[in-house]
Amino acid sequence: MKKRTNLLALVLSITAIAFTLLGCSSDTGQKKSIAAPGSATETGGGSADQASADESINEQVLVDQDGIKITATEYVTDSIWGDGIKLLVENNSAKDYTIGCDALIVNDYMITDLFSADVAAGKKSNEVMYLSSAELKAAGIDTVGQIEMYFHAYDSNWDNLFKNVYSKLETSEFANMDTTPNDEGQELYNANGVRIVGKTVDENSFWGTAILLYIENTSGQNVGINVDNMSINGYMMTPLFSTTVYDGKKSIDDITIMSSDLEANGITSVDQVELKFHIYNAESYDTIADSDAITFTAQ
Repeated sequence: MKKRTNLLALVLSITAIAFTLLGCSSDTGQKKSIAAPGSATETGGGSADQASADESINEQVLVDQDGIKITATEYVTDSIWGDGIKLLVENNSAKDYTIGCDALIVNDYMITDLFSADVAAGKKSNEVMYLSSAELKAAGIDTVGQIEMYFHAYDSNWDNLFKNVYSKLETSEFANMDTTPNDEGQELYNANGVRIVGKTVDENSFWGTAILLYIENTSGQNVGINVDNMSINGYMMTPLFSTTVYDGKKSIDDITIMSSDLEANGITSVDQVELKFHIYNAESYDTIADSDAITFTAQ
């Protein structure tokens, strides 16, 4: 019989609530545009509607390896959790395993998944891999056409049975999928096959202030990106930001600055930001580039 740990359930619940609140704040809060110092403010396109409920899928085996079989059975939409893929997870091995996702990519955008399943030896479980509705909306995805998944499985000792097992699923709306980059904003970095665009500054996000970025990776390798030496209005900050973007893919991510960090420095309005990007190979962690200091304003 499949069991979820209380800790995992708590983490997923908190994550889901945070995504929901973030999505609400981005609708109602006043956001600033990002611009280079002294330049005119660039305006972005309007926000897209949430993914529709018109998508459907044909049943498809996604993974059948080492005694683990994962079958996509249905495209579902939940009023709280959003859109998702119903999965039948079968463990035909002799050991208990936890099955999860290394990466989830929707319409070529990296998207956070809410999926982890503990399946005992010889048992099966019906699960749903939910797609973050807030992230779909931020990416401008109103029709889900293609879903790419990288699965892993590990035992109670954290030993991997497999990892990064790739599968692709096309929905009934594949032909109508819009892959136009949602890249309106101020370009902050464009080198080494990595492009980063500053989109907006939301001073009313769930945790404090969020600086929304569009990231595109055409480098030929999976990359990780961190932020170093960040200051706001001349005061050093401790940003919360780390992202991985697979080769040929895009991502909408935000740099979070906690309210407590801003309050400690008497900052009531984010006006000028300076930072550096650290870009590295996501597998080897070898440095690809460390950017020069990048300065931009929020207007």
